[in-house]
Amino acid sequence: MTFAYTYKGMAAINTVLCLHRAPDQLRYLREKGMGLVTATNGSEGLRLLSSRPVDAVVLEYSPRELNGAAMVNEIRRVRPQIPIVLVADPQELPGEALKSVDTLVARSDGPHFLWAAVHFLLTTKADAGWDRC
Repeated sequence: MTFAYTYKGMAAINTVLCLHRAPDQLRYLREKGMGLVTATNGSEGLRLLSSRPVDAVVLEYSPRELNGAAMVNEIRRVRPQIPIVLVADPQELPGEALKSVDTLVARSDGPHFLWAAVHFLLTTKADAGWDRC
């Protein structure tokens, strides 16, 4: 699924890979016009990341097959420049988990915080002339 947004008169198509289980947050992203590709586990997420054009990743800290830090490392290995939003309880995060992500959204934050983080990263990348991976 994709969504289009306009920036400085130019349309861009974006796809967000979600390894995140909060239905209210995912529903809000869709309602705000974001196209989502969802994965239920780390292996499926990595397969989708390798086989589809994806512009950002929303990753829950503890996917079922890989822990969040290992998953971030795998995402960076496959697509080093892709923006990653980590969704977690801040008190459960080891320091190394934050080193390779672009931003953190607390699980307890409302869905609008997640949307704002993804939207900001996509807009920032578009501003910098970033191309899809």
